[in-house]
Amino acid sequence: MPSTMGSTSRDDLSRAGGARTETASGTTDETYADGTVRLLDEKGVRHPDPGLDRWLTDVDAGTDEARAALLALYEEMVVARRIDAEATALQRQGELALWPPLQGQEAAQVGSAAALRGDDFVFSSYREHAVARKRGVSPVDLLRVWRGVTASGWDPYAVNMATPQVIIGAQALHGVGYALGIQADVERGVVVPGEDGSAAVVAYVGDGAMSQGDVNEAFVFAATWQVPLVLFCQNNQWAISEPVTLQSGVPLVRRASGFGVPGVRVDGNDVLAVLAVTREALHRARTGGGPTFVEAVTYRMGPHTTADDPTRYRDASELDVWAERDPIARLASYLRAGGQLTDDDEARVRAAADAVAAELRAGVVAIEDPPPLSVFDHVYAEEHPTVRAERAEHEAYLAGFADTTIDTTTGTTSGEGADR
Repeated sequence: MPSTMGSTSRDDLSRAGGARTETASGTTDETYADGTVRLLDEKGVRHPDPGLDRWLTDVDAGTDEARAALLALYEEMVVARRIDAEATALQRQGELALWPPLQGQEAAQVGSAAALRGDDFVFSSYREHAVARKRGVSPVDLLRVWRGVTASGWDPYAVNMATPQVIIGAQALHGVGYALGIQADVERGVVVPGEDGSAAVVAYVGDGAMSQGDVNEAFVFAATWQVPLVLFCQNNQWAISEPVTLQSGVPLVRRASGFGVPGVRVDGNDVLAVLAVTREALHRARTGGGPTFVEAVTYRMGPHTTADDPTRYRDASELDVWAERDPIARLASYLRAGGQLTDDDEARVRAAADAVAAELRAGVVAIEDPPPLSVFDHVYAEEHPTVRAERAEHEAYLAGFADTTIDTTTGTTSGEGADR
């Protein structure tokens, strides 16, 4: 690793952090062990690091602009949590089929997304709602796929972010492929790199994906071709009901070195550390330094999805430990201590979050169901005989209901079979 990620500064941050404790589930909490990078501790106290602080000059300057940048990070996290709470409520009320909550992971997502340039491209799993919002995806578009009205949710090229990938770990290979494309364009002169180098790719995975073949293959290809990629793992401690310690006896970051990829372990509940680490990794990627693996150690405070009951496998006392490390409260404490977050600021942020939630609810409830036969549209770029046959079969099925009328031009139906 470059000297800016030296072990001395990481050890200092580790000592500023916390002790090793045993959780009720029997897993070992080593959040601040093994050289984990941290700049804000649980109390919101800022610990300087010469190597990483150089990536935070815009938020450390003490100017009005720096205060605005810090408040923007705080607001992004608060709004992300409010969207998450509203989406969970919408699912419980029958407006969504499913929802994967992100509560507890706001700093890992907002901090890393804030490091991205507009021309960078993102590949995510199904939980990176805060990243998507930071890239410009509207709250309603975040929820379309979870309402079951579309196979996607937004135009990937409008925001330079692919739509969510549900197949665990597949997006890591997608990210490598896109990064290879960037590399090829630069080499052929199709794209001229900017002042800070070429565009780069961030592929987000969870700790459970680290045991998937796709992710390990992505490591191999990324290392072999030295592509401009940051593989960003949000280690939220649980892969559905399986603790991370069951799949790995060592911190996940150590796996990167086996592939010849630099790795850094960061406190994923510290938005400033995440921002600095991601900025450095992206700079390395853009300027020919190849891929980096980031393990952001965080925690999933809610269920894996709204179909999950974490009380069946997770002790409540574990939540108490992680509640003390809440990423939003941590940044708020830091800002308040420096006089950068007032009561008026907090009221404004809460009002903004509530407004987004209200807009989200109204937009989701107003979404109209698509015509039943539209499920066969856009499966392939050109008409495909198998899809054509399947469409005809389903059309015949719907027509079998006596009072069903089908508009073969639009694919819309009416009558008893319309809802089938």
